Amino acid sequence: MLSVQIVTGQTKKWISWAIKAILVALTFVFIYRRLSNSEGLKHFTDIITQVNRSAAITVVGVIAALMLLNYLLEAMKWKYLTHKWAPISLWQSIESIFCGLSLAIFTPNRWGEFGGRVMFLPPRRRVHGVFAMAVGTFGQLVVTCVAGSAALLWFVYYFLHINQWVYIAMLTTGIGFIVLMLIFYFNVRWVVFLLNSIPFLKKYHRFFDVMKRYRFNELMHVMGYCVARFATYSFQYYLIMHLLLPEIPMFKILLLTFVFFFIQSVLPTIDIVDIGVRSATADKLFEYVTQQHIAVMAAVALIWFTNLIVPAILGSVFVLKLKFFDNNL
Repeated sequence: MLSVQIVTGQTKKWISWAIKAILVALTFVFIYRRLSNSEGLKHFTDIITQVNRSAAITVVGVIAALMLLNYLLEAMKWKYLTHKWAPISLWQSIESIFCGLSLAIFTPNRWGEFGGRVMFLPPRRRVHGVFAMAVGTFGQLVVTCVAGSAALLWFVYYFLHINQWVYIAMLTTGIGFIVLMLIFYFNVRWVVFLLNSIPFLKKYHRFFDVMKRYRFNELMHVMGYCVARFATYSFQYYLIMHLLLPEIPMFKILLLTFVFFFIQSVLPTIDIVDIGVRSATADKLFEYVTQQHIAVMAAVALIWFTNLIVPAILGSVFVLKLKFFDNNL
């Protein structure tokens, strides 16, 4: 029976990876077809030649500065989340953030980021750190889902022109989803109650209880950091899109970007190959407002490289400081 379970588990794992590999392959085939379109390349070349060089340098510089601001805000949030039971300095928080980014780049759905961060905490507090980070991650997800759901409802109404009653049903569902996300975030103890009600998880209740220690005002504080981060990387996308495609109105760029973030939040992937999925998703969304496919994919690639690859390279320095064993418990 045990061997059957092991085989079944291994089979499921291989099937999961096979599906992901197929999705990634299809994505890159899609991108190759876009890039091999000579007419599209000509249009993109025309766009590039029209872009003012000093403006381009300025925008890229601002995007890089916003990347640093983004992770500074995340470091401040992480420092705040850990202050109750494992106080760390802002610099230690910054080190752990960048170290986590280095480990996240090769792991599905960025799970390595949890390990990278908590290894900078005292050994007896590392499991607590995982659940504290879960609160911050959930807060960021709530912001993405709330903004993304609202933008998706606008997208469906503005571009898809579906049946009125179907849209009303979608609108009602969307509003209900937004309300539920906010309720569960600000009542995180309900999540803890649900986890503690699962028999085989009861023995871990002391770790789940870490999440219960965050009160409403503290969750509001964390939410503030989440909103600030969301605004920061949304502005990055606006800057590069406006540089390459200035004819698209600001509100359309931002709302489509919110939908893009929402879709990305539910797609399982790995950072190192994430560029393909991101580019294909953004291209399909933005084709409702522009046919400059290569420009859209170039914009997404720049943000991907700036926000994920550069920080991961910087974080590799901090990986060397990890202490897997510590005798001073």
